[in-house]
Amino acid sequence: MSEFIRWGVLSTAKIGVQKVIPAMQKSQFGKVTAICSRNADQARTIANQLGIEKAYATYDELLADPEIDAIYNPLPNHMHVEWTLKALQAGKHVLCEKPIGLDEAEAKKLTDKAASFPKLKVMEAFMYRFHPQWKKTAELISTGAIGKVKTMQAFFSYYNVDPGNIRNKPEVGGGALMDIGCYCISFPRFIFAEEPHTVIGMMDKDPQMGTDRMSSGILLFPEGKTATFTCSTQLTSFQRVHILGDEGQIVVEIPVNAPPTEQSKITLITKSKTEDILFDAVDQYTLQADAFASAILTNKDVPTPLSDAIKNMAVIDAIRKSTDEQCWIKLG
Repeated sequence: MSEFIRWGVLSTAKIGVQKVIPAMQKSQFGKVTAICSRNADQARTIANQLGIEKAYATYDELLADPEIDAIYNPLPNHMHVEWTLKALQAGKHVLCEKPIGLDEAEAKKLTDKAASFPKLKVMEAFMYRFHPQWKKTAELISTGAIGKVKTMQAFFSYYNVDPGNIRNKPEVGGGALMDIGCYCISFPRFIFAEEPHTVIGMMDKDPQMGTDRMSSGILLFPEGKTATFTCSTQLTSFQRVHILGDEGQIVVEIPVNAPPTEQSKITLITKSKTEDILFDAVDQYTLQADAFASAILTNKDVPTPLSDAIKNMAVIDAIRKSTDEQCWIKLG
């Protein structure tokens, strides 16, 4: 392996082309050197646009390239586990887009089989955790800035009614809960550093497409802590997180899509002051790539292990089960 990580990207998915690959090209520990698409012309066009050396016409060709160290997998949700496993079998480390699979069982399958490749790293790509605004939020909470934290509220929405869009196809893991609700579930698990023991959920499904166009949930944590969320694929674009303690609150203004070219802001509100805390422009996808590549180069554990992915998928499954059975669901 070289002194930096040579990345290969599976597919010319929009998130990769528009956000992740440009950010990876700024990484201090690696560079995207290959991309593939089932459309060879598309692969070459994107490679030329983004300064990528190699373009392949199939995923298997890219995985067979001995000069690629790690794979970024932004394929549709139903292909995450299959192609992550194929990448591991080809001797590649894998950074896989969220959610890691279609359900907890798939996440466990991947984790069990990944154990057969102890020298290879695998991580679910929750990029928000690497942004300084979230690290500062966790620091403020740990130092008691808002007292004893009791509850979190998250909202995340956008508007997309295109039936041809992958996010609106239930058979491939589309819908609000899988696409963006996974963030809303990850937030309190990250901040509380605990798992919910009981959840209840509600889904409103599009009558034509069959995906959940709006999902809400309540998560109960130890010591009476709660988290609530609503996510939607058919409401005006908006996102926000509120974290409340007995002595104040923190508002994360843009919790997921923090702009890479503008300052980000969280607001600390206590009885004595209201303070906007600003963060210089930074690309959280670059920080994520740096963290993953560093774990490879130093042979250390990745920041977010697959066990975390299993637990996040378990909550998603419980929200779905709660909706179907119209009752509270206990986890674990």
